[in-house]
Amino acid sequence: MRVAIIGAGISGLGAAWILRKTHSVSVFEAADYPGGHTHTVDVSLQGVSAPVDTGFLVFNDRTYPNLLGLFAELNVPWTASDMSLSVRLPALNLEWCGSSLSTLFAQKRNILRPAFWGMLKDILRFNREALAWLNISDADITLDEFLRRGAYGEWFKTAYLLPMAAAIWSCPTATMLAYPARSILQFYRNHGLLQIFDRPQWRTVVGGGREYVRRITQQLHDVRLNAPVEALHPAPEGGFTVQFAGHQKEHFDQVICALHGDQARKLLGEHWPEQSAALAQCQYQDNEAYLHWDERFLPKHRKAWAAWNFHEEGVADARRSVAVTYLINQLQPLPFKTPVMVTLNPQRVPDPQKTWAQFHYAHPVFDHGALAGQEAVRRLQGRDGLWFCGAWLGHGFHEDGLRSAVEVANHMGIRAAWQEQASPATEPRMETWPQQVLR
Repeated sequence: MRVAIIGAGISGLGAAWILRKTHSVSVFEAADYPGGHTHTVDVSLQGVSAPVDTGFLVFNDRTYPNLLGLFAELNVPWTASDMSLSVRLPALNLEWCGSSLSTLFAQKRNILRPAFWGMLKDILRFNREALAWLNISDADITLDEFLRRGAYGEWFKTAYLLPMAAAIWSCPTATMLAYPARSILQFYRNHGLLQIFDRPQWRTVVGGGREYVRRITQQLHDVRLNAPVEALHPAPEGGFTVQFAGHQKEHFDQVICALHGDQARKLLGEHWPEQSAALAQCQYQDNEAYLHWDERFLPKHRKAWAAWNFHEEGVADARRSVAVTYLINQLQPLPFKTPVMVTLNPQRVPDPQKTWAQFHYAHPVFDHGALAGQEAVRRLQGRDGLWFCGAWLGHGFHEDGLRSAVEVANHMGIRAAWQEQASPATEPRMETWPQQVLR
């Protein structure tokens, strides 16, 4: 069959990779590069250049089985990474980082603050109670309701849980409070965030995420960049008419929309009302990202620097887009001593003289409507030969995007090579990192 895959992110590329040997696959990407949120940029400092990831950065050894399988098949090299978190809240005159006792009290005054000790106590209680609640309750409540029922302290919410959740999902803290508690807590449990010890080992791709993208696209016969699809139409003879800019059209037997839900909905017009209604429930949060080396976006106490650095400037506003700075030096093996950062939604922009680039990303919002939309899309998968995949059908991460592609391929009768292995997927090879990762 001729299969059109619209979108060249992890979902579209994953689907194309699995289907490439059994179908005639064409991949259409509106951007001038393949990869979607896998966006690697070359930066230069002091005459030295290195690849830096600005979107997809890390994966782990426990909750990314499909990505591990794909990377093993592609022989993608990886190295250990760090997932520490710091929080800076000027309104509370607070900085802290959870990497160790030393970083926990990088701001010495925290030792004498009862509210800080209360937060630490609440963290331990939350970990216990969240695990117990997941095992005994099926209540459909929001995170806000869960926290109110547990009578957790304000510092726990403001200086720990909400900054971490908002940084993970790239959403305002007010949006996070409206998320379904079960969905968030299950994610925390699965990623080891409800325990102090035995957490997953996080990893990053050596050479940047574009390495896996390059290895996939090299073996695909038809990947078209700068090729936005304008509309889909049912073809009179069966299948689909895919319409491009300039009113060019091509016929395909099946179509896989590997796009954000709102983007896919725009292509459907009035031809598939049930699918459109399901996709309409999937909302997105716009985020601006700056690639820079302006140290003002890191904690004042160097000991509190972390891989992820949440910061709130001025008066806290739960509706404001999350502001978080990723310290790439701690996430990827860079040859620079100068801190290299990606900051989402800064309340003041980095120094233009210290800024390499600015990017726009959109991240899914996983409220109750989104979960209902996911279920509706799953029920409609494959009807008339129309399929959907994307990270928005899971928790919004790379593994979710690839898993959705695997599920579509399986429904089409094709299994990924790593699914055929009797034992867990052989892991991709590890390359040593000459610089010790800060943990």
